[in-house]
Amino acid sequence: MHPEEEPGSVLALALLALIAGGASGLICAGFRLALEEADRLRDRVIAQAHDGGLAGFLLVVGGAGLAVAAAAWLVRRFSPYASGSGIPHVEAALEEQVPPAPPHLIPVKFFGGLLAIGSGLALGREGPSVQMGAVVAHIAGRISRRGWPDRRALLAAGAGAGLAVAFNAPIAGAIFVLEELVRRFDTRIAIAALGASATAILVARLFLGDMPDFRVSITAFATMATGPLAYAPAASWPLYLGLGVLAGLLAVLYSRALLAAVAAADRLARWPVELQAGGIGAAVGILAWFAPDLVGGGDQITQRVLAGGAAVALIPLAFLLRLALGAVSYAAATPGGLFAPMLVLGAQLGFFCGAVCRMAFPDLGVEPEAFAVVGMAALFTGVVQAPVTGIVLVIEMTAGFTMLLPMLGACFAAMLIPSLLHSAPIYESLRERLIHRQRSGGDKCSTGK
Repeated sequence: MHPEEEPGSVLALALLALIAGGASGLICAGFRLALEEADRLRDRVIAQAHDGGLAGFLLVVGGAGLAVAAAAWLVRRFSPYASGSGIPHVEAALEEQVPPAPPHLIPVKFFGGLLAIGSGLALGREGPSVQMGAVVAHIAGRISRRGWPDRRALLAAGAGAGLAVAFNAPIAGAIFVLEELVRRFDTRIAIAALGASATAILVARLFLGDMPDFRVSITAFATMATGPLAYAPAASWPLYLGLGVLAGLLAVLYSRALLAAVAAADRLARWPVELQAGGIGAAVGILAWFAPDLVGGGDQITQRVLAGGAAVALIPLAFLLRLALGAVSYAAATPGGLFAPMLVLGAQLGFFCGAVCRMAFPDLGVEPEAFAVVGMAALFTGVVQAPVTGIVLVIEMTAGFTMLLPMLGACFAAMLIPSLLHSAPIYESLRERLIHRQRSGGDKCSTGK
């Protein structure tokens, strides 16, 4: 083995992981806060623009189009690796199939994601956070002159730290590294991932607080009293298994829709990427004018569902709109992830199924909000095919530990269905696409959309 490839001191690796995690936590917490302010600004602008009639409509549509086009320009001009989620690129870099992203990706990912998601694209904050965290940790490894094995461990750990901050879920961040990024247990990587996620969350919670991302409150069917989720009765478990089957089928649909949207964008490659992105942004601006609550990352939708405030009759339409919006948004070649939009869809699916089951089986005491929590984990599992990450992530985000057994059954079914239908994990498909573009010379630096 080349001397540069020899693993270094595990203590030095652990210290670097702690430092990189803290730096990642600071950057990713700033990104979350900036996105929250951008969401508030978008809502205020849309509300005030309605007083301006046609001029206000054109302002909203044109502003969204220009902002998304600007995000696409930043990516094309300064850092093509910043396109899309970034997780496929991190996975490919860990396998040495593409080079790690350069340091200047961080401002491109930060401000490009802020423009795109803040304008209303249905993209998540976790993709940019994962990639920025990976770059920060890799920089730490290079500055300290670590060999590739240690830089690789740091890169993976930084990615997990970014996910931990994105969803206030430190355990899920560490598990994500082992289950999804490296797909095996490695002691050194595990140490680095745990340390980086811990310090990232420690720093981030100074700014974001330590409450779970979502608050779940249920309305008991008999008493109309509100409270936390109760343990699911055993008689309802087959219903959760059925939810998992449906989530698996819709996960296949989601994956194919997203890949089809990206392929359609590729066929329009003769058009400037800024023009494509601007058109998508303008279309999202039109939707934002008529239904401002449906655009953006979607946390407000998920929270409304988990609080039992969603209109059941409108959920199927909202689900289809968000599914299409998510696929089209990802095709814009701007920074933005997939986790948050998937969680929205999972919550909507679960809540609707729970409401139907409550009417069909009133004696079971079914709670639609509980189905929403399980639906989040199930749809995530069906699309990403990383069930442990999905279960732990949703439990940390909702404090819904009482739903663990229903989640296990639903995620079992949600992972089985895509396997039977030969639907690959979404990040595996996107990584293969990135590598193909890299090898075919389609870009000087593959976008990895």
